[in-house]
Amino acid sequence: MKPLNLLFTILCCSAILAGCNASSDNATRKPVKEEVVNALRLANDYFMEKWSDPGEPIPYPSRNKEYESNLWTRAYYYEGLMDLWKVDPQQRYLDYALEWGNKHNWGLRNATEGWKTRNADNQCAGQTYLFLYELDPEKPAHYIEHIKNSVDSMMVTDKIDDWNWIDAIQMAMPIFAQLGNITGDTAYYNRAYNMYMYTKLHHGDNGLFNPEDKLWWRDADFDPPYTEPNGEDCYWSRGNGWVMVAMARMLDLLPLDEPHRGEYETMLVEMSEALKKVQREDGYWNVSLHDP
Repeated sequence: MKPLNLLFTILCCSAILAGCNASSDNATRKPVKEEVVNALRLANDYFMEKWSDPGEPIPYPSRNKEYESNLWTRAYYYEGLMDLWKVDPQQRYLDYALEWGNKHNWGLRNATEGWKTRNADNQCAGQTYLFLYELDPEKPAHYIEHIKNSVDSMMVTDKIDDWNWIDAIQMAMPIFAQLGNITGDTAYYNRAYNMYMYTKLHHGDNGLFNPEDKLWWRDADFDPPYTEPNGEDCYWSRGNGWVMVAMARMLDLLPLDEPHRGEYETMLVEMSEALKKVQREDGYWNVSLHDP
C-alpha cells in the first residue's frame, strides 16, 4: 500500500486552518486539493523566480553578512519542494533541487571536508540529498556521501545529547530514518529514537517535553522556572510545529513494524489535541502558545 504523505497533509491542513477565519463560512469548508496545490505552486513559482540561482548566498543585511544557501532555512524549503513534487510532479522542481545540491557539492553547511559536523541545522540539507538519491535509479553515491559520513561519525560514539533545542528534532531526525531505509540497518532507527528520547526526558531540568501540557519548551533556557509575563510556561509556537512535523516525517518514512512508531504516533496525537486547545478564534496560534 502506498504510504500516506503525512508531512504534506499536515502542512496543507495547517496552512488552510491558519488562513481561515473561524467565524466565516470558509472555516468549516473542506479544502479542495486543486486549490491547495495551486496556492503552493503560486508561492513556489515566486520563490524560484526570486532565487533563480539556487547556489546564490543569502544576504542578511542586519548582520552585515551572507549565508550559504545550504543552511537550514533553505534546506527546509527543499524538503517542502520535494513534497510538492509528489503531488505536482514537475521536472523543474527536481532540476532546481539537483542544481542546489550540485552547487554545494552535496556538502553540509559549516562542515569541514563537507561532512564533519554533528549540528542538526547543518545536516538538514541531507534530507533532500537522500530523497534525490533514492529517486535516482542510478543511485549516485556522491549525493549522500557527506550526509552519511556525518551521521556515521555520530553513530560510532555513545553521545546522544546533540539535540538540545527542539528544532533539531525536525532538522536531523528524519535523516536517520532515511539512512535506515537505504542501508537496511535498523541501528539508524534506534539511534534516532535514543536521541529524541534524550531531548524529551533529559535536556534541561527534566526534559524539554511537558507531559502535563503535551507541549515542548524550546531549550533549557525556557523550561521552568522561566515563565512568560502572564505567568505561564513558554511554549514556542514554531518550535512545537517543528516537533509535530518531525513526528509526521518519521511515520511517513519508517516501516510499519518499526517498534518506535507507537511513541511517534502518540506524540503526534497528543500534540494535535494540545494545539487545538490553544488555537485562536481566527485560526492562528500565538508565538508563545500560552501567552496572548
